[in-house]
Amino acid sequence: MRRFIPATAVLSEKTKYSLPLRRWRWRCFSQVAQKEFDNKGGVVVPKMPSFDYAPPPYTGPSAAEILSKRKEYLSPAMFYLYNKPLNVVDGKMQYLFDEKGRRYLDAFGGIATVCCGHCHPHVVDAIVNQTKRLQHSTILYLNHAIADLAEALANKLPGNLKVVFFTNSGTEANELAIMMARLYTGCHDIISLRNAYHGNAAGTMGATAQSNWKFNVIQSGVHHAINPDPYRGVFGSEGEKYAKDIQDLIQFGTSGNIAGFVSEAIQGVGGIIELAPGYLPAAYKIIKKAGGLCIADEVQGGFARTGSHFWGFENHGVVPDIVTMAKGIGNGIPLGAVITTPEIAEVLTRRNYFNTFGGNPVCTAAGLAVLNVIEKEKLQDNAFVVGSYLKERLIALKDKHDLIGDVRGRGLMLGVELVTDHELKTPAKLETLHVLDQMKEIGVLVGKGGFYGNVFRITPPLCFSKEDADFLVDAMDYTMSKM
Repeated sequence: MRRFIPATAVLSEKTKYSLPLRRWRWRCFSQVAQKEFDNKGGVVVPKMPSFDYAPPPYTGPSAAEILSKRKEYLSPAMFYLYNKPLNVVDGKMQYLFDEKGRRYLDAFGGIATVCCGHCHPHVVDAIVNQTKRLQHSTILYLNHAIADLAEALANKLPGNLKVVFFTNSGTEANELAIMMARLYTGCHDIISLRNAYHGNAAGTMGATAQSNWKFNVIQSGVHHAINPDPYRGVFGSEGEKYAKDIQDLIQFGTSGNIAGFVSEAIQGVGGIIELAPGYLPAAYKIIKKAGGLCIADEVQGGFARTGSHFWGFENHGVVPDIVTMAKGIGNGIPLGAVITTPEIAEVLTRRNYFNTFGGNPVCTAAGLAVLNVIEKEKLQDNAFVVGSYLKERLIALKDKHDLIGDVRGRGLMLGVELVTDHELKTPAKLETLHVLDQMKEIGVLVGKGGFYGNVFRITPPLCFSKEDADFLVDAMDYTMSKM
């Protein structure tokens, strides 16, 4: 059993030195996010980096009033984080502000959605200017915004991936991709991975493989392969060994021919799990042999978030047949897309297929602005540099705190898994909630995920700085040191 130190405002010398020495290994802090010490040597709360923006005064309803309305008028399925729900009323770049004007470092990015930064001026201008000129018509008429974004996206993808169909969300994009694979191949069976999340509609719920995201409704034709999880998986980081399970599923669970295979390169909802090296090339080879199409779900990992590449699948050296995307594509605007080859795209001409809001001029104008900002401000480079730095700092924190079992991911898509036992890898569920809540009190917002709810999901806007990274790690360190 772990021993917890009662939470106090300041750790005394006696308490500090009663803990294992490794917990208090000296290290350097940044000048901006450095910890301060009181005149007795106790550690006090880390300081947030300075930021030259103050939101206008908020005059709307209080958090209590909003929560009351939410409980009365909104679905009870809508849940919220923290013991005291946060009322967010303003945002600027990597920061959010509550009703009292208090600033928070947003290390969750609206669930890996805000990539350029909250209310980025170029994205806002694109939205406002297009809204003033034409808010909505229909794709039955011509408009340059949808064509311009389609061309820009096609130029970001390899091979013959150049035909775009716009949707409103990642769920819609994955639904369409799965249907297209089934139509193109004439087969019904889809293979996805255990622990995957691909959406919550009829087809995507079938591809999702976590019981807490699946309702007891008909979900046919999906087989779930062993997850190539380097931390908890039976084969560790040996990706090719996991791929054999796909072959077994095809031979013993299907007719021998399948429609396709869908996977993320880094599982987001599943707890920021990067697929074991060598897995995707081996898996794609098996899928192709069985006549299936390979679908890359880039809803969370796309748009430069991994830093080293623009798309997550590129980190594995594979080229999919279909790519789905959402979230980061619009920086918060409801926008998604499916991109495939001309041959595969042709299947939708067999019947009429239409999406009223897919390709809306305001949303596509925002999407093009996002691509321009990513390139102009070199956000992919920043995601790589700052993400690598942040990961190194988190790994150092793992060496200091037994509560941290694993640090993983790449770029600015990182996960920190908490466990109470390193050998058994027992999920530290309550501890995760405690640290999450206490970091919010300090001023840092992170997400929570994984099947057991014991993984911090760190997916901030790509404008995140090294000073922000220091503040995040120091806040986590401070919170864990008080336990």
